[in-house]
Amino acid sequence: MNNSALLSLLCLVALLHQSLAASPQFNVIQFGAKPDGRTDSTNAFLAAWKQACSSTTRGVTLYVPKGRFLTRSMLFKGPCRNSAIFIRIDGTLVAPSDIWAIGNNPNWIEFQYVNGVTISGGVLDGKGAPLWSCKLAGRKCPTGATTLGFSFCNNVLVSGVTSLNSQMFHVVINFCQNVKLQGVRISAPGNSPNTDGIHVQMSTGVTVVNSKVATGDDCVSIGPGAANLRIENFACGPGHGISIGSLGKNVNEPGVQNVTVKSTTFTGTTNGLRIKSWGKPSNGFARNILFQHATMNNVQNPIFIDQRYCPDKNCPDTASGVRVSDVTYQDIHGTSATQVAVNFDCSKRNPCKGIRLDNVMLTYNSKPAVASCANADGTTIGLVQPGSCL
Repeated sequence: MNNSALLSLLCLVALLHQSLAASPQFNVIQFGAKPDGRTDSTNAFLAAWKQACSSTTRGVTLYVPKGRFLTRSMLFKGPCRNSAIFIRIDGTLVAPSDIWAIGNNPNWIEFQYVNGVTISGGVLDGKGAPLWSCKLAGRKCPTGATTLGFSFCNNVLVSGVTSLNSQMFHVVINFCQNVKLQGVRISAPGNSPNTDGIHVQMSTGVTVVNSKVATGDDCVSIGPGAANLRIENFACGPGHGISIGSLGKNVNEPGVQNVTVKSTTFTGTTNGLRIKSWGKPSNGFARNILFQHATMNNVQNPIFIDQRYCPDKNCPDTASGVRVSDVTYQDIHGTSATQVAVNFDCSKRNPCKGIRLDNVMLTYNSKPAVASCANADGTTIGLVQPGSCL
C-alpha cells in the first residue's frame, strides 16, 4: 500500500470513529433500569426511547447492557425525528410472571409508526408457560400478548434476536413495508398454544433469512394482505409448518401474492408447506407462490392445500371462495410421517389452478407415499413421487 492510499484509509477510519463518537447513546441504566430481573424497568426503557426518538442525530443508539430487565408492556411510538435508530441489546428482557400483567394487551413490546429502526441481539423472554397452563386447564385466562409487534413501520431490521416462550405470537408484522428479520431464533414447546413464530399480514417487502423457529403453532403464518414476501435458509420444528393463511375468514379480504419460500428444513412438524382457507364465501386469493428447495424430516403433511380449514367445532359447510393459483413446488424431498404426503383439497367453487410439481421426492416408511387431489389442476415436471394426481 502506497503512502497516499494509507493516508486515505487512516482519514476514513478517523471520520468513522468521529461519526460513531458523535452519535448519542442512551443506556437504559442511566434512566433507572435495574438489571436484576425483579425491578420494573418499564419507565426507564420508555424514557430512553423518548430521548432516542426525539434526537435529530442519525445513528442514535438505545443500549440495553447485560443483565435481566423486567418490563411490563411497552409502546415505542413514532414518528421520530431521525430515521436511523439502533437498539442494541446485550441483555435479556423479561416479561412478568403474572399472566394478567400483560396478558390483556395485544403486545408486550410494540413499535408503531417508526422508520429506520434496527434491533440487534438480546433475548426476549415472554414467560408464557403460566398462561399456556391456564388455557390448557380451561380456566379463565387473558388472551395473551404477542412478544414483539410492528405496526405501520417502514425500513426495519431485526437481527440476532432470540424470542423465548411468548404468551401468544412471537413476532407480528402488520401494515409495514421493508422489514427484514435475519438470524432470529424463536423457541417455545411444541404443545404451547397459539405461539406462532412470525406472523405477517397487510405488509409488503418482508424478508426472513437465516432463522430458526421451534414452537407450538405455525413457524411462519402469512395472513391477508401480505405481498412480496421472501423466506430463505429457514428451519422449522417443532411447529405447524409455514402456512399461507388462514385466508377467507371474512367475505371482503385482501389476498396474498408474490411469496417465495426457499431453502427450508422441516423436522417433526404437523405440516410442511401449507395453504389454508376457510370453507366459506370470500373474495380472497393466494397466487404466485414459489416453494423451492425444501427438506422434510418426518413431517405429517409435507405439501398441503386445505380449503376446508376449520379449527372450531361449528364449521361452515360451504365451499371456500378463496382462489388459489400459480403455486410451484420445486425440489421438495424427504420423509412423510403419514401415507398421504401431497394433499390438494381445493374448493369446489374455485378449484386450484396452475399447480406445478417440479422434482418432488417424498417417501413414507421407506416406501412411496400417496398423493390426493380434489378440485386441483396443474402439471408435473421431472421426477415426481408420489405420482401426481393432478
